[in-house]
Amino acid sequence: MTGSDFSLPEGTHTVAMGLGDANGIMRGKRFPASHWDNICKSGNAMSIATFAIDMTCDVWDTPYVNFGNGYPDMHVFPVSKPVPMPWEPGVAICFARAEGMDHNPLPVDPRQALIRQLERASGMGYEIQVGTELEFYLLDPETNKPKDQGIGVYGLDRAAELEHVLGPIRQQINECGIPIEQSNPEYAAGQVEVNIRYDEALLAADRVVMFRSLVKQLAHAHGYRATFMAKPFFEESGNGFHAHYSLWKDGSNAFADNGKLNGLGRNFVAGLQKRMSEAAICGSPTPNGFRRRQPYSFCPVNNTWGIDDRTVGIRIIQGADSAVRVEKRDAGADCNPFYLLATDIAAGLDGIEQGMEPSAICEGNGYEDENAEPIPTDAQEAVKLARGSDWLKDVMGEYAYEIYLQQAERELEFLAGQVTPVETKRYLVNF
Repeated sequence: MTGSDFSLPEGTHTVAMGLGDANGIMRGKRFPASHWDNICKSGNAMSIATFAIDMTCDVWDTPYVNFGNGYPDMHVFPVSKPVPMPWEPGVAICFARAEGMDHNPLPVDPRQALIRQLERASGMGYEIQVGTELEFYLLDPETNKPKDQGIGVYGLDRAAELEHVLGPIRQQINECGIPIEQSNPEYAAGQVEVNIRYDEALLAADRVVMFRSLVKQLAHAHGYRATFMAKPFFEESGNGFHAHYSLWKDGSNAFADNGKLNGLGRNFVAGLQKRMSEAAICGSPTPNGFRRRQPYSFCPVNNTWGIDDRTVGIRIIQGADSAVRVEKRDAGADCNPFYLLATDIAAGLDGIEQGMEPSAICEGNGYEDENAEPIPTDAQEAVKLARGSDWLKDVMGEYAYEIYLQQAERELEFLAGQVTPVETKRYLVNF
């Protein structure tokens, strides 16, 4: 997706350009093709409030952007070549980057947190490759319920039933430059998973932001509502975001030794283990995300690690040297990929620099490992741990950290002020 050639495909009349906001939601503008050369040279103005709004677009006073400074502008420039959107003839889409009016990076831009860690890794001699798996629901837009029924995980009959919408998601998003490896029905009616091929970490995060936007657009075009909400139905499977990490040096996988995870890889795992709790808010930005973190749900509740084990927090995949990698499994599909990858990578690099050793490997049911360190399963605990973490503030950057945690606290306060339909049904007529 990255490059310096921003020329438009033949026949383009409109360009959609966007970037990831504070929650990793793609936001931007559409431009007539006649204006594109000017956008490439001078950028386009957008309010910095893009990085200081919640998922509903609500805005509040933050330390960096507020009513006192008038919510000033930033400039947005293309960072990838526009590619045609097959379902909208004449429309091309591209990813963007932001800079301040002084042409410097913005301290509230989540992308910068990841860039800093990748520069750190480069200074250590490593390139970081990341593969991503995202789960989401395809729902009836009128009822917000699945159109199908029953669990059809991996079922090829269920896959065929959904092919009219999953086929375009695989094929047309692939045509947009996001390499899709596979799709499959997941562990609930309406739930599917799509895997994006691994690549350089910043590109992988950019792709997640664009992928989620394109999935929602394509789902709408085919009569569905797509949601990456972590736990839309309490009794059903949650939507996860599994990130697969490997470090590369001189063209070789630095985690691999004859198809096994080596000492460097174990150092990386140990770093992840150390910071899983205090960085949990970066994998689950809302109280809803922590509803997904339940025992025996294939979502981890502790920092265990193991070989090809889906009950642990950190799963190791082995095989050919090129395939050896570390999979971190706790994040929800609605998280901001820049913050997730930045904190995971920062923790792993700490493990390497400090020569950390992981806990004893889990060789069974990770949920029953009594020696494992628990990770937060509720948002209040996650916010408390994040508020006490100077390490997290340093990784995210002070302003970005404050905005992100203010949002988390606002979500807790909002939900605490609600009387739910379940409460009314249960208590109104009985008391």
